[in-house]
Amino acid sequence: MPSYTRYPALILLAASLAFGASPQPHAHSHNDYEQTRPLLAALELGFASVEADVYLIDGDLHVAHDAPKELRPERTLTRLYLEPLAVHVRAHGGRVYPGYNGPFYLMIDVKTESAATYARLKALLAPYRDMIADPHRRAGEANGPVTIFISGFKGRRPFYEILSDPAAPVALDGTPDELGLGIPAAVEPVVSASYTRFLKWTGAGAVAAKEQARLREFVTTAHREGKKVRLWAIPHDERVWSYLLEQGVDLLSADDLPRLITFLSGRAK
Repeated sequence: MPSYTRYPALILLAASLAFGASPQPHAHSHNDYEQTRPLLAALELGFASVEADVYLIDGDLHVAHDAPKELRPERTLTRLYLEPLAVHVRAHGGRVYPGYNGPFYLMIDVKTESAATYARLKALLAPYRDMIADPHRRAGEANGPVTIFISGFKGRRPFYEILSDPAAPVALDGTPDELGLGIPAAVEPVVSASYTRFLKWTGAGAVAAKEQARLREFVTTAHREGKKVRLWAIPHDERVWSYLLEQGVDLLSADDLPRLITFLSGRAK
């Protein structure tokens, strides 16, 4: 089980983190592990989604954007995300944010071969099952506050492994091409795509009618299936963020976390 004694400072920090944070359901921390304080900065600001890229190396999942040349034990998925997140959830009565019943997403982008990486991931997640939302739960059953969904390019995202596993502890990050295939929203809660697949607009002038129609069709179809929409490679521009929210995009990916939260907080007011 997660060890509190390995993170004494985090216990004290967790006691105050979420009480001052207003949960922001639209905020996704892109490549969160590249922040100065991975996970913790996002939690302090109220982010509802964080992203970690993982490589299976020497039997463990190491978090990095590119394959690490030097393995650092403090940069594994367990040490950087699973264990501190479990401590945080326990410190807040089984929730990520007090009074917040919405999902908190941990998106894991798989960078190595799908089957072996998924098998190791399942083993690493076993001690944390109480914290993790079960994609196969029955209606009315208690569920963990953290939804983990798995992304990755073709050959790396364990698509068939997860779909064929009735005990899968994780969900899938979907693609627009998978809409209409009958994959339940619990198994594929988020559908992701590049911003440039739909829009060339960078915030100046008007959005082309064809681009807007293309985006609206995508969002409408995903929402009809009960799935959220996440776009990546979004221009860091408040006008773009406003437009995407107006069009129904659910998760805004950002690298500048304070800037996105300032925008979302001001919009709420």
